[in-house]
Formats: sequence, C-alpha cells, structure tokens
Amino acid sequence: MKNKDDEYEEIFLAEAMDNFEEINRLLTLLERNKNDKNTIHALFRITHTLKGNASGMGFNGIYEIAHVLEDLFGEVRDGRMTLDENLFTSMYKAADVLGNLINSIKDKSEVKYKGIKTKLEVLIKRAKERTTDVQHTETSVNRPLVLESSETGVEDAFRSDEVGPGESDNKISFSDLVQVPVRKLDNLLNLVGELIIEKDRILATQASSGLHASNEYARLSRISSDLQYSVMDVRLVQVGFLFNKFHRVVRDAASVEGKDVVLKLEGTDTEIDRNVLQVISDSLIHLIRNCVGHGIEEPGERVSMKKPKDGVITLSARSETDAVRIEISDDGRGLNYQRIKAKAISKGLITAEDAEKLGNADLSMLIFEPGFSTMDEVTAISGRGVGMDVVKKTLDSIGGTIRLASTEGEGTVIQLTLPSSMAVKSSLLFELKREVYAIPLAYTESVISLYKTDIHKAGGGLVATHLGKNIAIVFLQDVFEQQAEKAGANSKLFQAAFDDTHPETKLEIVVVNFNNRAVGIVVDKLLQQKEIVEKPLMKPVDRIKFISGFTILGSGNVCLVLNVPYLLNFIFSLSAQHKSSKNFNLN
Repeated sequence: MKNKDDEYEEIFLAEAMDNFEEINRLLTLLERNKNDKNTIHALFRITHTLKGNASGMGFNGIYEIAHVLEDLFGEVRDGRMTLDENLFTSMYKAADVLGNLINSIKDKSEVKYKGIKTKLEVLIKRAKERTTDVQHTETSVNRPLVLESSETGVEDAFRSDEVGPGESDNKISFSDLVQVPVRKLDNLLNLVGELIIEKDRILATQASSGLHASNEYARLSRISSDLQYSVMDVRLVQVGFLFNKFHRVVRDAASVEGKDVVLKLEGTDTEIDRNVLQVISDSLIHLIRNCVGHGIEEPGERVSMKKPKDGVITLSARSETDAVRIEISDDGRGLNYQRIKAKAISKGLITAEDAEKLGNADLSMLIFEPGFSTMDEVTAISGRGVGMDVVKKTLDSIGGTIRLASTEGEGTVIQLTLPSSMAVKSSLLFELKREVYAIPLAYTESVISLYKTDIHKAGGGLVATHLGKNIAIVFLQDVFEQQAEKAGANSKLFQAAFDDTHPETKLEIVVVNFNNRAVGIVVDKLLQQKEIVEKPLMKPVDRIKFISGFTILGSGNVCLVLNVPYLLNFIFSLSAQHKSSKNFNLN
C-alpha cells in the first residue's frame, strides 16, 4: 500500500514527463519559426510550472534546470537574446539533462547538470550586460544581440558534463501513470456488471439442471469478483481532493458575514467513489456555509462568551465497513430547539401538540424541510430557506443519511453517512406477487416474522411491537396499489391486504429505517442477501418513484430496486393527510 508521499511522487512524475515532452515539441516548433511569440510564451509558462512543482517536491536538480530555462526563455521573450544554432544546441542539451533528472527519480541514478546550468547562466548574464551597454551606445540602438555560445569560459563550464560518443543515446521514457476519462471507467464497470450477471446466469442454469458445478465455477466467481472490485478501486479518490477546496469557501463566507473562521481538515486520505464525491460536493458547500452563517458567532459575541475569537469548523472523514462517514462540526452557538419549534409551528409544518412530543433529534431534522429557516433577516448566505432541503434530497438520491447533534452554546455536529461506491449495492431480495424485488441493506434494520395476531389496527394503519417499541406495519402490496392523488380519500388504505389475510398466517416483514423512522414492510417471501449492480431506469419508466433502479438476476429476470426514501416519505405523507382521523399515526 503506497503512502501519500509515494502517490504525490507518481503524480509529479506523470506531470513532469508531460512537461518534458511538451518542451521538446515546442523547441522543434520554435527552431522552424524563431519569431513565434506564442511558442516562446508557452515554453516560459511550462518551465515556470515545472520549476514550482519540483521546488514543492524537493527535487533540486529539476528545479535549478527549469529555473534557468525559464530565465532564458524570458530573455528571448523580451528581445534581449536572439535565437541561433548554438543557442538551440544548448537548449536541447538542457532539455535532455532535464529528462535524465526526471528519470533519475525512478531509477535513483546520479545525473550531472551543473555544467549546462552554468553555461546557460553565463549566456543570460552576458545578455543582460550587453543589453545595458547597448542602451548607452547610440550606434547600437535597436541592434539585435547575437551571442556565440562558444565563447571562452562557457564551453569549459559545460565540458565537465559532456560524455563520450554513444554514451548519451536518446531514450524514450514513459510515465507509470495513465490518464483515463471517467466515462471509460464507467463503461468498464458496466461491462464488469454484465459479466457478473452472466456468471450468475450460468450458475443458476447449472443449478436448475441438477448439475453440481460449484467447484468448476468457483475460480470464475473469484476472478469476476476480484475484477469487479479492482475496477471499483480505480474509481476511488481521496476526499482531500474535495476538502482542500473548502478553505476558500470558508474564507469567502466568513468575509461576507464579518466573522473570523478557521477550517480544520481530518482524514483527508479517506477514499470514496469519485461519483459519490461529485454528487455531494454542492451539498457540502451548503452545509459549510450554513455553519458559518448560522453556527459561528460574531467575534465580539464569542469573546463575551469566553470563546476564542476565531471560530473553528472541522471537516473530517473516516471509512466504515461499507460506507464513508463525513462530519462537519463547529464550535458555535448550536441549535436553538425552541426557536426551531416555534418556526415549524408558524409555518404549519407541525402542530403545537405534536411539537411537545418531538425530541431534539426529530426537531433538528425540521431544518431540512423546504423553505425552513430560523433567520429573521436574509443575508448573503442564509435566511432564504433553501439549501438544506437540497442537501437532504441529494443524500436520499444516493442512499446516504444525515444526522445532527447539537448542544446549545457549544456547537453542532452534522454527520453524513455515504455509500463508499454507487456501483454495487448489498441488497435483500424478496418476492411479491411472484415478482422479485430488492431492498438496499443500507436501509434494512432487521428481518422478522410475525403472526397476523401480533399485528393490530390503529386508526387507518397497522402497528406491531418490535424490540420493545411500536412500529408501523405496511403491506407493500397496499402501497403499490395506491395512487397518491386518490389515496387521501381512503382512511383505511393500509389495512386492505391485512383484512384479506388468514388469521393464522405467519408474515415475513422487512424492517426499514430512514431518517430515524422505522416501518415494517410485509412481503410474500424472503429470498437471499446479494450484491447487485444497480442500473438506472430508462425512459419511459424513469418516472416511477417507488423504484430507484433495476438489476438482472442470474435467471435472466429483471429485479426492481425499491426507492426506500420515497416509499417512506409517501407513507408518512399519507399519515399527515389523515391527521383529522386522530388515531391515525404511523409512528
């Protein structure tokens, strides 16, 4: 496993080799057209970039040669040096030495470079001296300066690095890194997914025919699985790639708010799927700006509370079993739950009666409702009631979750739990009406079996006891058979399948949890736990909200993946519609 320094060195080598090849290409162009200003400017910029990168990595030889080449191209650009055959010979030699220095990072060889460096420095110095002399001589005004690189002393300095004939044969070097467009990786992952599906189909066919070929196909299963995870590993990037961009976000937001805020980063080497990082990037911006606008106090207020004048926002990440946990914490004023409660009641999000029953965890989730804000005045970065609801919807779309914990006067911690990859999902397969469906394990809390007698009617719904707590029970069949626009007219829509069930029937129930709300979903039959490659729904069925995607089973049949966030939101929205029936309350 390579450490960060090794990875940075690999990246530098790849960029340095690209710069070296570009320098050689531009030199050949410049040799054919010595008056091409664009080529001279390009050479100046490339050597400047290479100099800075080499300095940062501590490669002094590359830094010194790139520095002297940058100065030389600067003199040519400003018209103080005129290009001739001898000068081109020196520049090509310097480029060769530069290439050898870059290659020496890998093979640890020693490369002499002081001679060519000194030669170029002497040429630059004499160009500057003669330019100064020309400015004081009227007869020499506007006369181009041509330097002969064979002047006494210059060749002596250069000769110390010369090698004999045949010892400096040109060699073609290749970088160990290859830049690959993300779309190609996505296509490769799709093909691997097809391979997994085909492997499962072959195994299912063998099993259905009564042939036991598990040993014969064990190697195929292992190789296909290794291939799948290898491709997924290529798509992983360090979260520091995104985190480091937030220093400027915090600085700009703090400047607008007139606050002093410091950003601290932790766990920047944690790896996550690039697509996941790309999806949540805007959400993290919203959350961090929210910490600055709502959480961190004014400098004077912090001092009066005996806090440091500079507020601190900490952005951290750590890997878990099948997920990555990102935390955004601040040492600000924390959430004012009474203010949240009052705002929610005034906006009609909850009733005063319900507000008294809600705990702090439930109250904190209200800030993710559309249009909700505790700010009385709209500022440049807060008070509009937009942003936090977008964060929640984004996380729902990728199977992520969000939690808040806050202590008034001490600060707030926002915890995001994200899938480490969007390509493969661990899922629970079940059967309903002879069709196979999948529920992502990320939302699955447990699987239980209950007799019908253990389930009771409550208002328009059903409830049962699980681990000492009452949870709502819903027959998935009832949900699928409802239409959202007509569901409000039926106060007992979640009891239809229950009434048709025999009293002694034992029911298979999958307990799913989303946003701290648990629901037991009744299905016909539980099948197996399986890792699936989920594919998005295509038109014209892409608007089916209950389904997030599909996969192909080994049998060749299509398996639909439940959209658990939408499913639970649909169920609880109906619960809110039936508040007039006082006993109807799912959770």
